[in-house]
Amino acid sequence: MTTLPGTPETRTLPVPEGLEGERVDAALSRMLGFSRTKAAELAAAGKVRLDGAEVGKSERVTGGSWIEVEMPPPAAPVRVVAEPVEGLGIIHDDADLVVVDKPVGVAAHPSPGWTGPTVVGGLAAAGFRVATSGAAERQGIVHRLDVGTSGLMVVAKSERAYSRLKQQFRDRTVDKRYHALVQGHPDPLSGTIDAPVGRHPQHDYKWAVTAEGKHAVTHYDLIEALRAVSLLAIKLETGRTHQIRVHMSAHRHPCVGDLTYGADPTLAARLRLTRQWLHAKELGFSHPEDGRWVSFASDYPEDLRTALDVLHAESA
Repeated sequence: MTTLPGTPETRTLPVPEGLEGERVDAALSRMLGFSRTKAAELAAAGKVRLDGAEVGKSERVTGGSWIEVEMPPPAAPVRVVAEPVEGLGIIHDDADLVVVDKPVGVAAHPSPGWTGPTVVGGLAAAGFRVATSGAAERQGIVHRLDVGTSGLMVVAKSERAYSRLKQQFRDRTVDKRYHALVQGHPDPLSGTIDAPVGRHPQHDYKWAVTAEGKHAVTHYDLIEALRAVSLLAIKLETGRTHQIRVHMSAHRHPCVGDLTYGADPTLAARLRLTRQWLHAKELGFSHPEDGRWVSFASDYPEDLRTALDVLHAESA
């Protein structure tokens, strides 16, 4: 039977004996193959029952009992629209991959609710053919940047490149380096933030440091201290959604301009920033063709450079 978009589906299945004593969210994640966060959200919404009784995410399951889940309705298919993207720079192009310099305001790929430009659509409009691996709307995409973050992304053009680049990201051998302008002066000036990142418990559009989040590690080093702000070089060991923004905010040094995560709106307005001061500056990886190490760099875009110039002038 085909479930139409917008039609909920209820699934009922027995709990395997091997999951005896597991939390509801953990058991659902293993039984149905979606994330533990999604399982917790379904339980919190009253969509999960155990032997007919509604249960929360942290209750324990019993082997042989029956669990009933009201699944969210499947989303309508998302189409890739080939349209030119102003400011999308091509840093490198070969038979296996293309490295792009993504401008702010551009998503990596189409998604429900996003009607703006995308890297995938921009490449299609420019005549690039990318790998067919991955979901239809994000073919060739092996990693992403937030819409409000500019800088370097690599997109796979061949199936070999897609497979090998995805593996490098899984193995954390890709060298991803960002520059971030944050409020205040971190103490210590160089350090590591090791704190799990997951969905914000109250706001589903945000992420947060939470005990039930995924392992996340951010290394930072001071480049320059200015009046009331610091320019940091940041190396990601993991790649969680909004990781740098969440970690710096939790460290009480949010990215300048990042109002979602507690930045000073007065400072953002004075610097004419309408997004977080965060740029994917350098990207390095083993080329999927022959394993040679390749690396790329990107200059600051105009809005970030202008904000930094203003702060330099004030700190002189």
